[in-house]
Amino acid sequence: MVINFHIGHPFMKISNILKSATRSLLIKNLLLAFIFCLIILLLIFKWLKIYTRHNEAFSVPDFTGLTLNEVQSVTTQKKLRYILFDSVYLNEFDRGTVVDQHPKPGFKVKKNRKIFLTVNSVSPEKIIMPDLVNLTLRQALSKLKSCGLRAGEMIYEPDLAINEVLEQKYQGETIKEGDTIVRNSKIDLVIGKGLSNEKTVVPSVIGYTFTEAQSILSSTVLKIGKPTFDSTVLINEDSVNARIFKQIPGHNKNQSIPLGSSIDIWLTTDSTKVELYEMSDTTDNEWYD
Repeated sequence: MVINFHIGHPFMKISNILKSATRSLLIKNLLLAFIFCLIILLLIFKWLKIYTRHNEAFSVPDFTGLTLNEVQSVTTQKKLRYILFDSVYLNEFDRGTVVDQHPKPGFKVKKNRKIFLTVNSVSPEKIIMPDLVNLTLRQALSKLKSCGLRAGEMIYEPDLAINEVLEQKYQGETIKEGDTIVRNSKIDLVIGKGLSNEKTVVPSVIGYTFTEAQSILSSTVLKIGKPTFDSTVLINEDSVNARIFKQIPGHNKNQSIPLGSSIDIWLTTDSTKVELYEMSDTTDNEWYD
C-alpha cells in the first residue's frame, strides 16, 4: 500500500487565490481607468462645444444705410463688434452712414465676430488733382484709381496723339494739376483718336485773347498748340488780357488742315502790334507766316 502525501497542495490553493484576486483587481483598475478617461474625454468635448459655440452661427445683418448709433444698437443686440475700416465720400449715400461692410450681409458668423465697416464721410475729403495729360489711357486710368478718383466720360477727338489724354475735365470744366478736388470724383478724359481724314480751313484768331481763341478753334475741331508771350506780358493779369498778334498756320481760305491739328499762337499786350498783324491777316497770307 502506497500513501501519497501532497504537502504543497494547500500552498498551491493560496497561490491560485492570490493570482485570481490580483487579476480581478487589475481588471477592476483597468475598467476604472477606462471609465475615468471616458469621462475626461466627454468633459473635453463638452468644453470644446461650449468654447467654439457649436451650431451658434447666424447671418450677418445688413448695415448699409445705417448710422453708427444704429449700428451700435444692432451689434449689441446680436453680440457682434464693429470696426471703422475706411471712409469715403459718395453723393448717392447719406452722410455718416455705412456704405460697405465685411463680411457681407447673410454671411454666417459666430458671436463677438468683428464686422469691418466703410462709412460715408460727413465732410468731403479733398485731394490734389494729378496731371494726366499726355499719358496713355491705361496709365491715366491707373493713376486716377491710385489717387482715389474715378474715370468719367471718355471724349474722343481728332489728334495726332492716338489713345493719349489731351485734356482732363471735372463737371465740364478743365481741371489743372495741383487743383483740389473731392476724393472719388469723376474725371472726364479727352482722348486723341488720331488725325481725321476730314479737313477744315484755319480760322483767324488774330486780335483774340487765349480763351476766345480756344473757343473759336474748338468749334472747328482744332486746338491751340504752343502759346508764346512777348516781353510785354509780365504778370498773370497780362496773360489774361493779352491778345494774339501771330498764328501758325495762318488763316488761308484756300487751304485746309486735318481736324485735330494744333495752331501755335503769339500774344502781346501791345495793341499796336496786334493792329499791324490784323491789317496783314488777309486771305493772301502765306500758309506759314
